[in-house]
Amino acid sequence: MDDAESSQRDDHLYPITRALAIIIVPILTVAFGMLYLFPERTEELFAWPLRPSMSAMMLGAAYLGGAYFFTRVALAKQWHTIALGLLPVSTFAGFLGVATLIHWDRFTPGHVSFLLWAFLYLTLPFVIAWVWSRNRATDPHMPDADYPPLPTLARRALMGIGALLVVVSLLLFLLPDVMIPTWPWTLSPLTARVMAALFILPGIVGLGIGLDGRWSAARIILQAQIGALVLILLALVFSRADVDWSRAVAWMFAAGMVAITAILIGVTVMMERRRARPN
Repeated sequence: MDDAESSQRDDHLYPITRALAIIIVPILTVAFGMLYLFPERTEELFAWPLRPSMSAMMLGAAYLGGAYFFTRVALAKQWHTIALGLLPVSTFAGFLGVATLIHWDRFTPGHVSFLLWAFLYLTLPFVIAWVWSRNRATDPHMPDADYPPLPTLARRALMGIGALLVVVSLLLFLLPDVMIPTWPWTLSPLTARVMAALFILPGIVGLGIGLDGRWSAARIILQAQIGALVLILLALVFSRADVDWSRAVAWMFAAGMVAITAILIGVTVMMERRRARPN
């Protein structure tokens, strides 16, 4: 790279990227509290009566994972360490924005939570994508000398998981009437599309990490995903009455969540141990 390009690709975060993260963190934290801690009170507290509790707690789990991620964005010193999380979040927000337009009549009109929900999900997909497109120019696209690269097997595993989650997400979003009868707990067309948003985010994360290959780029967004998955597993325990455990699909869902969590934790532990070894 010549001197001008090298200066531009110095891996710094633009102030707008950090400011966006600072704005988002408290919103996600409050939403987590509403949905995960008080899932039975969504008619009173949230943008619409989100039932059953399992659906509310899954969305709340994703919000706390997002709050962690954007906290790390606000504190980050290198752009590439958080870049892989922004487009997945933008897509997640876009799915929820489209779902809002499709199911507008299902929301509580005039409720402050709905007004904030509608404003955020009809604007954030574009704002986050714009911030990503601007800041990506600073990425040097070079391996970080302090971090080992992801092994090929780990990259393929993450891409495989990502592809599977993207397929599930698209089916839920495009064919909710087909997917609803197969789901382990009761869904409406709106909550089916909310589930689609929840699956598209980690799906794109897995594909992005597999394509990038830098552990330094993957570790923060994977930490956020692990935290959200642990909360989802706890939600399966706390809201077990919502799940039809007489059906094989319920056990398949639970086993899948456990397996994905174990894989992500395993990759994280392996890579941090490799990072700790002397060169």
